[in-house]
Amino acid sequence: MVAQTAEYMDNDSNAANQENPETQDKQNNSDLTTAHQTADSHPVLKTEARQSQDQHQSKVNISTKIVNFLDLIGFTWFIPIVKLLAGESPAEQFKQIILTIGIPVLAFMVFLVLWSWSASKIQTSLGAIPGPVAVWQEVGSLVDDHYKEAEKKEAFFERQRKRNAKKLAEDPNTPVRIRPYTGKPTYPEQIMTSLWTVFAGFFLATLVAVPLGILCGSSSLINSALNPMIQIFKPVSPLAWLPIVTLIVSALYVVEGEPMFTKSFLVSAITVTLCSLWPTLINTAVGVASIDKDLMNVSKVLQLGWWQTVRKIVIPSSLPLIFTGLRLSLGVGWMVLIAAEMLAQNPGLGKFVWDEFQNGSSHSLGKIMVAVFTIGIIGFLLDRIMLSLQKIFSFGEAR
Repeated sequence: MVAQTAEYMDNDSNAANQENPETQDKQNNSDLTTAHQTADSHPVLKTEARQSQDQHQSKVNISTKIVNFLDLIGFTWFIPIVKLLAGESPAEQFKQIILTIGIPVLAFMVFLVLWSWSASKIQTSLGAIPGPVAVWQEVGSLVDDHYKEAEKKEAFFERQRKRNAKKLAEDPNTPVRIRPYTGKPTYPEQIMTSLWTVFAGFFLATLVAVPLGILCGSSSLINSALNPMIQIFKPVSPLAWLPIVTLIVSALYVVEGEPMFTKSFLVSAITVTLCSLWPTLINTAVGVASIDKDLMNVSKVLQLGWWQTVRKIVIPSSLPLIFTGLRLSLGVGWMVLIAAEMLAQNPGLGKFVWDEFQNGSSHSLGKIMVAVFTIGIIGFLLDRIMLSLQKIFSFGEAR
């Protein structure tokens, strides 16, 4: 009877708590308070709780740093993965992973399937269009050729070193000379040549475009004088500039002995400069012209000189648009370079594509496709680099 009475009392108490949520909440809060007091009063529990909190905070800090770094370099696709590993809103992060990574990967796989299916159905004078597998095999072939050529190069210099050592052993006063290697440049070397050429042309374009853009944006008179020429020369194709640049470089660049730069390099770099300076020039002029007039009035009140005004007000205020122009110029320069190298025979990716086209072997199309993907991937990476620099040097929101 007593047990039944106790059971009825417990049931009545539970029913009362269910009917009165406030009583139940107070009881739960009381239990939590008691638990916290127990943890605070117990040194071991208190230490474990503090360690757990420190570990969680450290994990959040590391996650935040990685997210900021990925955002800085423009690889925002991986941010949801980092947040998911940090335990931040798993459902939302899974959704973002599907949107930013899953769908693009699926679309690329569909592209590969369509490419593989249609490649064998198209016949050219050089054979069938290579599919993804054949192109990947050509990547391995180009890598093997690079290592084989590197061994030949090392053997070439080793023979010279032994020959010179023998001469010096016979006569210490004998002049010795190391001849440069004249073998065929490998694919990675051609990539480096193209990068060196485009950066040289881009650097020259920046040196010309940024000062002219500042002048055009600061003075309506200079803008009116230069704007017609900018609009005329801006759409000119690199194929039109190339013969003119070739003739001028051949006439002016006459060097006795070993030249510092080859004529083909100068022709390609100057062609890149002439075609890529316009986006930077126009965006710089727009950025300078759109500076808040109050800032310019401040420079007048402070009686800043022209150079101080440009350095402290004009350039910092117009940096976002300047970097937008630089990104566009670098993209245009990289695109123009391939055509310039084809005609100037500068040993870069453009010449590689042209040589493979003229070669006409069964592997030529596959190697040309490798070059196409290489050009696209490098162009993407160059844009990410400029975007990162824009975020580093620009204040506020990078446009």
